[in-house]
Amino acid sequence: MTGRAIDQVLPHPGDPRICERYLTSAEAYVALAEKAHGPIGRPLGFAEIWGDALAELSRRAPDLRIVNLETSITKSEDCTDKGISYRMSPDNLPCLTAAGIDCCVLANNHVLDWGRAGLVETLETLEAAGIRTAGAGRDARAAHRPAILEVAGKGRVLVFSFGAPTSGVPSDWAADDIRSGVNYLDDLSARAAEAIAVQVRTVKQARDIVVVSIHWGGNWGYEIPSAQSAFARRLIDDAGVDVVYGHSSHHPKGVEVYKDRPIFYGCGDFLNDYEGIRGYEAFRDDLVLMYFPSLAPETGALLRCEMVPLQIRKFRLHRASAKDARWLRDLMNREGEGLGTGVEMTEDEALRLTWR
Repeated sequence: MTGRAIDQVLPHPGDPRICERYLTSAEAYVALAEKAHGPIGRPLGFAEIWGDALAELSRRAPDLRIVNLETSITKSEDCTDKGISYRMSPDNLPCLTAAGIDCCVLANNHVLDWGRAGLVETLETLEAAGIRTAGAGRDARAAHRPAILEVAGKGRVLVFSFGAPTSGVPSDWAADDIRSGVNYLDDLSARAAEAIAVQVRTVKQARDIVVVSIHWGGNWGYEIPSAQSAFARRLIDDAGVDVVYGHSSHHPKGVEVYKDRPIFYGCGDFLNDYEGIRGYEAFRDDLVLMYFPSLAPETGALLRCEMVPLQIRKFRLHRASAKDARWLRDLMNREGEGLGTGVEMTEDEALRLTWR
């Protein structure tokens, strides 16, 4: 979530005006963070917001870096009235390239916060930077199209992206034959899963790895609805999906491994501007995880998965303390127990996924 207050502390802040019920300026969110944790030296460098995450990326050298980008990248003034309005100035786009992001999934409830003009500018800005996108487009055909990512010597990764109404994606944001929008997932029915299976079969080739990103569910709470579990398993059984990448919750949720395929029901936020906002402290949304799943190129089976605990502080990512890493370990063990998964602490205080 690199928009709103984070946009204001980057080198080229956009217009701080926002259309929200209680606050009218993104600067107010900067003030909340500074009240909580002290002054934020401005501007922060494009790479600075990623903090310790960059060293971790360099050390682990993942083949691909995929994020759910929950902001519009635009100077559009067409603010919607949905209650929250995230945008980042296109001039701050280097914050994404500084982290080496390969693909942004866009089917979420913030990418059209500044209208369809804002969406189109977002698509154009990411395309110009060489960052692939999935889940939104200038029409339905483009919104349905996966990002196809080549990994030298290993094969292709196909990234599909869908946004569900349970996460707050308005139904009129759906792309159609003549209108831009998101790849809207009406429900989690068997019919919807089969429709995704048809899309996957149309594109998938031998040895392709298929990732399906779904923005679903509420922002807070650990419960995993049975409809989500059944839908994720259908995607694996019927559509040949190798990774279900779920998000919308502002905190990590439990992980399942089904037929050697990981289901991340809620990855939590990775970067946000919620410092100083009160009411949900028990969920510790300042503690976040980087997910590093390793898959067999030949079969798509999960070989291992490590998660690196970090903390958001002054709009930067810092390696979590040993105490906070243990808090996340206990959380993931508690929430994974009913899903057949757990985590072990590694020597460098990362979390290694275990499963039955």
